[in-house]
Amino acid sequence: MLEKNKEYIIIIDGMGYEGEGVGKINGFTVFVEGAITGEKVKVKIVKVNKKFAFGKLIDIIERSEYREKPICPIYKRCGGCQIQHISYNGQLNFKTKRVKDCLERIGKIKLNDIKFHDTIGMKNPYRYRNKVQLPVRKNNGNIDVGFYAKRTHEIIDMSCCYIQDETADKVVKIIKKWIKNYNISIYDELTGKGFLRHIMVRKAYSTGEIMVVIVTSSLNIKHKEELVKLLCNNLNGVKSIIQNINTRRDNVILGEKCITLWGEDTISDYIGDLKFEISPLSFFQVNPVQTEVLYNKALEYADLQENEIVFDAYCGTGTISLFLSKKAKKVYGVEIVEQAIENAKENAKKNGIENVEFIVGKSEIIVPKLIGQGIVADVVVVDPPRKGCDKELLVSISKMKPKKIVYVSCDPATLARDLNILEEFGYKTVEVQPVDMFPQTAHVEVVTLLTRK
Repeated sequence: MLEKNKEYIIIIDGMGYEGEGVGKINGFTVFVEGAITGEKVKVKIVKVNKKFAFGKLIDIIERSEYREKPICPIYKRCGGCQIQHISYNGQLNFKTKRVKDCLERIGKIKLNDIKFHDTIGMKNPYRYRNKVQLPVRKNNGNIDVGFYAKRTHEIIDMSCCYIQDETADKVVKIIKKWIKNYNISIYDELTGKGFLRHIMVRKAYSTGEIMVVIVTSSLNIKHKEELVKLLCNNLNGVKSIIQNINTRRDNVILGEKCITLWGEDTISDYIGDLKFEISPLSFFQVNPVQTEVLYNKALEYADLQENEIVFDAYCGTGTISLFLSKKAKKVYGVEIVEQAIENAKENAKKNGIENVEFIVGKSEIIVPKLIGQGIVADVVVVDPPRKGCDKELLVSISKMKPKKIVYVSCDPATLARDLNILEEFGYKTVEVQPVDMFPQTAHVEVVTLLTRK
């Protein structure tokens, strides 16, 4: 048994799902944050459970060829990135291996029997995020704006974030100036008192339009004109300045009420040739470059003919549905969030697309209803949340017997579980393509093609 607070030498022979190094001491598994596969390291054991332990990295005795100095000065304290200490090639290898491991161990899929591709990366794996939400807190008289430290609610103040657009850095500086110049009160989580809670910035990748949102605890805003003037005079491309009111005493960032302080209610962006109007409450993929890669891969796997019908389960604001509509006879998009369906309908209307129908409800309920009405899909696309697909939905899909299923996943573990279920239901996993939507983090998206056996 390992002893807490004792130091050990360990060989790292794998990586955990959050990018931590994994090794064994006398057959006992140890997770070491910051260590990389192939390294020999000295660790201090900080926690011991029945089956595994956690070690703190003390020294690197033999370094990995993929080890790199993080460019961010607050990387080790901030919870925004997990694997910036690994070179980009190393990150892509880690994500490819993670997907493979999940498919083999959880999905029981033989990789030799399928076409498996390496992870598609970015030319520039920095400055890719088009949206950022930052909490604001007062700390010993200072104004802290940044990300939460790992597993805490302590804010790590930052002047620059290398995975978000540079615009957000500028907005933070401007709003800090406004706070100091006009003594704007800052929200306190413990007391529920204070005015300014969060800053949100969205920048449209293709149009350059900028939206700035201040999230406040109450309606009454002082020195509004000064804020508008500071932002407009110091930023190019500002199209929308909005106040969002959130009176809740919980971790939800945005409230339901938005007031446009200046400019337009929305900004416009494109994915491919499709135009989207984005409001403060809209869901829109944060990495538009890789979103297009992901959606084009889904479209390629669907390989639609003009006479085919498609079901898009978990369709969100309809982005994939609209992509699919270019090649299909009809697309039915299903989503439980009513606001998302309203946005989806608006997006279809703005793009002049008429062969898409969006329906509010649970996919596992709506899909059987469509089948009951005699509407049967040739191709089904699913893009579920992290928890994966509801089993009832997978049962309904398999009974309908579509020729193909295209599964877009943000969690390789639940993807593998669902592929195993679909294999039992008569489908074969044919092709798998991981896509790096979030460089410097441990997250990976995957597009998978299944065909009927």
